[in-house]
Amino acid sequence: MDYLDGEILYFNKPFTWTSFKLVAKVRNSICKKLNIKKLKVGHAGTLDPLATGVMIICTGKATKRIEEFQYQTKEYIATLELGATTTSYDLEKPIDQRFDYSHVTCESVEKVIKKFVGRIEQIPPDFSACKINGRRAYNMARNGEEVNLKPKVLVIDEIELLECQIPMLKIRVVCSKGTYIRALARDLGEALNCGAHLTALCRTRVGDVRLENCQNVDDFLLNLKSEDTE
Repeated sequence: MDYLDGEILYFNKPFTWTSFKLVAKVRNSICKKLNIKKLKVGHAGTLDPLATGVMIICTGKATKRIEEFQYQTKEYIATLELGATTTSYDLEKPIDQRFDYSHVTCESVEKVIKKFVGRIEQIPPDFSACKINGRRAYNMARNGEEVNLKPKVLVIDEIELLECQIPMLKIRVVCSKGTYIRALARDLGEALNCGAHLTALCRTRVGDVRLENCQNVDDFLLNLKSEDTE
């Protein structure tokens, strides 16, 4: 592979890894293989540390295509727990409040999720990579500073209820760039009047790139090592 001229790599981001850690691992491994100090490497679409799934990484001249991939439709499989919230809207932070969810039925969930399909406004999570005056919102939130993010317009093409075993839900979401599934969990919880947070998230598709097209980091590193010995 010609990493300097440009390659497009598809990874299944490991659980607990930041997107930046995956990019750094790929960059450092390639630089070591090529015996070079610098290589332009970037990713298309950040995933939260507790999320897994499709991560497109571009090297060299292929980094010019990052914006193209960022604007492609994305698909996620998300697991939500009703009746409890966290300040991060996922499991990064502990449960801060619990609510009664006895009034929620699978039928009411089906009815509510339809309201989120189409062009909507969404306030990003405080624990997000959004910038406020040049600073990442998640850094401000972790420092206990006040974070005031403005609503963003986005498009949700599909929401499908895959499993309903209240208080646990599993949904499939097809959406545009900039959609925060954690924020969607928060908003669904509010719409159901019981609160909710994300317990698992996997990005299963970016454009035509599906999870089954992706490699894991260990396989990538083994392939690099194999190339070295040829």
